[in-house]
Amino acid sequence: MKLVITLSLLLISLEVQCHQLPGHNDDQASQGDKTLLEHPHLSSEEQRQDSSSYLKIGPSNSDFAFTFYRNIASGVGSRNIFFSPISISAAFALLTLGAKSETQSQIHKGLAFNLSVTEENEIHKGFRHLIHALHRPDNKAQVKMGNALFIEQSLKFLPKFLEDVKTFYEAEGFLTNFTIPRAAKRQINDYVQNKTQGKIAHALEDLDPSTILVLVNYIFFKAYWQHPFDTHMIREKDFFVDANTTVKASLMYRKGYYKYLHDEDLSCWVVEIPYKGDATSFFILPDEGKLEHVEGALVKESLSKWIASFKTE
Repeated sequence: MKLVITLSLLLISLEVQCHQLPGHNDDQASQGDKTLLEHPHLSSEEQRQDSSSYLKIGPSNSDFAFTFYRNIASGVGSRNIFFSPISISAAFALLTLGAKSETQSQIHKGLAFNLSVTEENEIHKGFRHLIHALHRPDNKAQVKMGNALFIEQSLKFLPKFLEDVKTFYEAEGFLTNFTIPRAAKRQINDYVQNKTQGKIAHALEDLDPSTILVLVNYIFFKAYWQHPFDTHMIREKDFFVDANTTVKASLMYRKGYYKYLHDEDLSCWVVEIPYKGDATSFFILPDEGKLEHVEGALVKESLSKWIASFKTE
């Protein structure tokens, strides 16, 4: 259960990320995604550079997503995992705008970026393009991702840093009095609740009065299945969490044509269920007893292989 829930969201992010598949090149992307590339505040040359950078950061973001998943999956037991890797990457990439030397290098390494392959400026331009792509008003899948910095009011930040986080990451900055934790916590929680349309009401439970900076990242995702499930077909059935645990769960049913395959190397079944718009989800069902094998062997190349091998029935 853990793997299926996590990867459905993880692969939505990777689908938007558009990491390069065999035969995919920058020219094809720039010609086939003209709407996605339009940015009202950038020149044509800046848009072209952002588009190229967007494709260059894809492999690193994908590597980070799968590595991060494996790291946290190894320590949670049978609990579910639900996260957005692209949100984590964007939030920490933002911090490198204000970091230097060893700190900056460690963040880049943690995010799987190699500066000999992708220059720092390309990383930020790539994320700017990605965030703009996610926020397209014509996208039928509603995705809203953002970052905010809550800064201790007694500190002085370079104006260039605040300008850059706004330019590249659409991030907002707020002065906060952390010496009054209750008021600071309310300020941050109210902000997150507003940005997530009330879905997250208590992002922070406690706040240390010695805090000098809080980095907030939020993501809101709402989409409709391309082929909706009939609510009258929902049935309560047994769901097998693991070999020793069975729970009752509401299961959806629908007859239709979906892309699917069995990955012999990973020992799992994969089915793609598309949303309206540009988003899609991949659900992975490990063969009996093969959950840990799938978790350990899953890499970004797995996605490329699935897309090339899918059959529809």
